[in-house]
Amino acid sequence: MKSGDMSVLLNGLTATRPVTVLGAAVIDVITEASTLPFRGCDLELKQRSVNIGGCALNIAVTLHRLGIRAQNALPVGVGVWADMITTALAQRGIKSVIKTDTGDNGWCIALVEPDGERTFMSFSGVERGWCDAWLNQLHVPPGSLISLSGYQLAAPCGELLVTWLETLPDVTPFIDFGPRIEDIPAPLMTRILRLKPIITLNRAEAEIAAQLLEVDVENLGPAWQAQIGAPLIVRHDIDGAWFYDGDEQGYVAAFPATVVDTIGAGDSHAGGVLAGLASGFRLADAIKLGNAVAAMVVSQRGGDCAPTLDALRLAYKDV
Repeated sequence: MKSGDMSVLLNGLTATRPVTVLGAAVIDVITEASTLPFRGCDLELKQRSVNIGGCALNIAVTLHRLGIRAQNALPVGVGVWADMITTALAQRGIKSVIKTDTGDNGWCIALVEPDGERTFMSFSGVERGWCDAWLNQLHVPPGSLISLSGYQLAAPCGELLVTWLETLPDVTPFIDFGPRIEDIPAPLMTRILRLKPIITLNRAEAEIAAQLLEVDVENLGPAWQAQIGAPLIVRHDIDGAWFYDGDEQGYVAAFPATVVDTIGAGDSHAGGVLAGLASGFRLADAIKLGNAVAAMVVSQRGGDCAPTLDALRLAYKDV
């Protein structure tokens, strides 16, 4: 597909590759904080909202609102948080193929500072309890894109998930390691990278990846291609994103946005990129779509606020 303006890209959103989204649906308790806590302090917070969240959930919402059908493997348990998630998923028209009675879903407190930056304190639940019985329920055809998060890969279930990925023929993992990139054991990271996944990193995670490859962050892209040989996206927020894919590399500008809340921005960006890749877009065009989605998400409060296809068309009709 040739590069085009946003209307051309949006009109081309029709999935030609299957997508599986594997990961967490949790509850986010969103609070406003004047600053981050320090040891021994007594910080007064203002509760803003209680939302469903989780990397995979935010990606699933984005794909659904862009009209891309996906197999959503978001474990939902039993309990107060799980009941809230079940209701919220039904309201959004999203179904998960993984149900369990082994416990409740996890939750987190998000501290949002005045500039919109967020800090999470998380409590894990059934979303980290992956097992063979759950994986055996999934139908992953050849050619599929599989979205995964560092939260699962760095958890005790990471070894199981990677072993499962290694058995799947002709699939492309799409991985956002997030802040857990440092927590993945080196031998497991080696196995993950052998699968030639598409990796998306923010600028802080790119610094860590550069250290793993023992290069300066400015040389991460070329070094990644030489040593790993798989597509890499490095997100620079309001400064756009760089990509590296074999001999092709480039920069995709960000869309203007008034930042209100960055919760879910990276996840929604990943959902936009996945929607583009599932529709056969070139990597640069898929990132352009991800940038457009993320710009609208950071302009609103909450993480599960990805725009619909019609909202994107209206917002970017002249772009």
